[in-house]
Amino acid sequence: MSDVPGQNYEAALVWRCPVVAARGEERAAEFEAEKPGSAAWIARAAAAAWVACGAFEWVALGYLAASSALIAIFLKNIAHPIKLLSVQALVASIILLLCLAEARVSGRAKLEGDTISVKFWHFWRHWYPHLFFLFCFEELGKLVHLVTPGWQDAKLITADYMLTGVHPTVWLEQFATPARNDFMQFAYLTYFTYLLVLGGTLYYRRDWRGYWSVMTYSAAGYAIGYCIAIFFPIESPWFSMAGAWHGPLSGGPFTTTINFIEHFGRVRGAAFPSEHVAGSVAALWGAWRHRRWLFWVMAPMVTCMCVSTVWGRYHYVVDVFGGMVTGTLGYVIGSWIIRARGAVASEAR
Repeated sequence: MSDVPGQNYEAALVWRCPVVAARGEERAAEFEAEKPGSAAWIARAAAAAWVACGAFEWVALGYLAASSALIAIFLKNIAHPIKLLSVQALVASIILLLCLAEARVSGRAKLEGDTISVKFWHFWRHWYPHLFFLFCFEELGKLVHLVTPGWQDAKLITADYMLTGVHPTVWLEQFATPARNDFMQFAYLTYFTYLLVLGGTLYYRRDWRGYWSVMTYSAAGYAIGYCIAIFFPIESPWFSMAGAWHGPLSGGPFTTTINFIEHFGRVRGAAFPSEHVAGSVAALWGAWRHRRWLFWVMAPMVTCMCVSTVWGRYHYVVDVFGGMVTGTLGYVIGSWIIRARGAVASEAR
């Protein structure tokens, strides 16, 4: 899709990363000159794929590179490190190929119009970040003991007690009823809607800078949280304090739904900081900056969601505060990254 009539495809893809742009172009030229045939083609494709990336990809690929380096350094601490590195490389390759494919069909769009192919690649180019976040979170289950062998929950249990004077997940049980439990589980489920609703609103309005800004805030916040979780493994009250309650939380349809999701998607570890809270806070900051009216809709829901993470025994109170900090850091760092030239690939096209 071209927003700049008359601009040819090659020019539309040109961007300048403040640190490496000139050096990258020179190196790409050297590759073309030095390696004939397929090697030169691969070099050109790799250079074009990187040019097609934006701020979100800089953060996402940076996280994959950092976690892959940690896997290589501490490979003796985990099972199947080669498999994990291969999966990391595959995900990075898919991201680059997706960006390259969308850039190429967008470059032809001004001649062919909005064909099915253009719409297909444009859609997936903008919505794959949600799948990437899910992949990274699920992968953390295999990385939580990469650096630190044992669980560190005792530290957070002590911190919660010092902060509140009680064990919050146990203390809250006295207020549990099926209706309250179901409301809290509903609040917990709303986490999955924040980025979808905000992103969908910006996507519908074709506010590409706002859209990719929000995705970059979230990516930065999540990446910080993922890295902390790798170095500081916390398994959550659900596991570490099992048996401290009189029984499970009973409820209605929302409780049943969350139990089903947790049964198949629960990750043991990666509880600190809470990625639910970090992602929600990053999205909330994005709404404040780009769609203020949506911020006021989301704010009470995000507040209830934060409480629900402790009510449902998924997190310590300290996890919630940690998520608030990392989500805010994601917003601050993402705001800085998105100002770089070429950070919003959609605007160039």
